[in-house]
Amino acid sequence: MTENKNYQQPDVQEPENDELEIDWMDILRRIIAIRKTLYKAAGVGVILGIIIALSIPKQYTVTVTLSPEMGGDTKGVGLASLASSFLGGGATSSSNDALNVTLAPDIVTSTPFVLDLFDTQIQTLDGKLDTTLVAYLDEQKGPWWGYIKAVPGMAIGAIKSVFTEKIDSATTLNPFQLTEKEAAKVKELRQSILAEVDKKTAMTTITVTLQDPKVTAIVADSVVAKLQQYIIDYRIKKAKEDCAYLEELYKERQQEYYEAQSRYAHYFDTNRNIAFQSIRAEQERLQNDMNLAYQVYSQVAQQLQVARAKIQEEKPVFAVVEPATIPLQPSGTSRKIIFVGVLFLVICATGGWILLGVPQWKKINNTLKSN
Repeated sequence: MTENKNYQQPDVQEPENDELEIDWMDILRRIIAIRKTLYKAAGVGVILGIIIALSIPKQYTVTVTLSPEMGGDTKGVGLASLASSFLGGGATSSSNDALNVTLAPDIVTSTPFVLDLFDTQIQTLDGKLDTTLVAYLDEQKGPWWGYIKAVPGMAIGAIKSVFTEKIDSATTLNPFQLTEKEAAKVKELRQSILAEVDKKTAMTTITVTLQDPKVTAIVADSVVAKLQQYIIDYRIKKAKEDCAYLEELYKERQQEYYEAQSRYAHYFDTNRNIAFQSIRAEQERLQNDMNLAYQVYSQVAQQLQVARAKIQEEKPVFAVVEPATIPLQPSGTSRKIIFVGVLFLVICATGGWILLGVPQWKKINNTLKSN
């Protein structure tokens, strides 16, 4: 069998490229084809962008930085020795404080702390409003869609008010039982006040965000002052209690010493020229009682001085690294960026729906009809 020399091997087809190739020119042609629709979408985006940008109120942020320097630990020096002298030794008090600056984030968001800020006197930058912080919160503006969301709640509240008795608004705030309005304001302030602590350096940063620059600076300064006082009051509370106890003990021991001294002096003056041994024995006993009372009185007096000094030693010192100042520029996303973002989003959404969404929707409809 002769071999066919003219035989040629078939061309080997190269495997197709599985990678997705994007025809940019085709996409550009399709975009140009729907340009009138995109122009209309841009007009809608401009209107929506302006409405949304103007609806979101400006906010200002003030940041204050604190560097706490806690007082030295003097536990077990004064009061432990006093307790040991009266109880027979073994009394010590070496326990760490339950409250320190690392708990600042929890302190500033606690209900009692936030309620304490309600009566802070504030004034707006334009001077039109001079009132308390709790009243200013009612003056803060919100976006229009916030009022739409609040309509059902307002309707329910109006219905409830018809069937419930009116509560006097002048009553004192009760942290144990807040009204719905008070709870809403507490929640709003919690979202406006932020405290952060650097665990390495113990630097505390207080951030307050509100709608008026001067009010924001005033509230930030008030938060810092109240936080400092809150920690100081806690740290010296035990020292004050110990000092008050020693003050009472000091007066008692002083009175006992004065009485023992008076008894000894009276007995000595009465029986000074009598040489009986019994008289001398009684005189010596009264003198010993007076000396013992004086020793106890003197020891309590020394411990009282230590306790008074301890109050000052327990006070933490806060160095304000960055004080509160009235901000000049609003914080957060600017209205220009919001406007551009809304415009871009509307155009992209419209183009994406026409170029991708509509063809896919037609395919799904055709598939459903064919089945």
